[in-house]
Amino acid sequence: MAGTLYIVATPIGNLGDITFRAVETLKSVDIVLSEDTRVTRVLLKKYDIDTPTLSYHQHSSNDKVTEIFELLEDGENLALVTDAGTPGISDPGNKLISDLRSQNSDLEIIPIPGPSAVVTALSVSGFPTDKFLFLGFPPHKNKRKKFFEELAKRDYTVAFYESSHRIKKALKNLSEVLDEYVEVCVCRELTKKFESIYRGVISDIIEMDISEKGEFVVIINKNKK
Repeated sequence: MAGTLYIVATPIGNLGDITFRAVETLKSVDIVLSEDTRVTRVLLKKYDIDTPTLSYHQHSSNDKVTEIFELLEDGENLALVTDAGTPGISDPGNKLISDLRSQNSDLEIIPIPGPSAVVTALSVSGFPTDKFLFLGFPPHKNKRKKFFEELAKRDYTVAFYESSHRIKKALKNLSEVLDEYVEVCVCRELTKKFESIYRGVISDIIEMDISEKGEFVVIINKNKK
């Protein structure tokens, strides 16, 4: 009988945000599949979890997918985690699931829900969330301009991630395509020691002294009033 793959959400910063069910799952499985085993071991040590880890990330080869599939076929129970948040959300976990199901469509895959940076940011934005669009990370070079132009055409809340060394560029890109009175919420280092949330119209956000350190979620209120 094939084993089960658990998709386990882990804290996006504050290690206290893990769920009881996630801890129990990580303790009970045979192997934890980790984006970065060094990062995962910090979490496992925090909760006295001694389950062995195996690396799986966006650059993993087809041989690694085969290895994981064979472990499951041999009856091993595995947990997939990302460095922070929910696997499969702007993360290669969704590709692994697709690859595994293409080999065994009956494979049991169980979600262990928990933190997600985009949902956390949306929850404090104050913008309408009955309908929203999440766009992951903007392209670095090619298609970046088109990314922001398409974003500006929406009539509902839009969210995307951005890295520390591109946040200023992203805000400038937004100012070039948005009306100056469009509301924006920039969330930095959510749940961490230096968590910061900036709110205002895009023209004000551009003038704010936003630190270029950490991880960012940007929320734009494109809803028609």
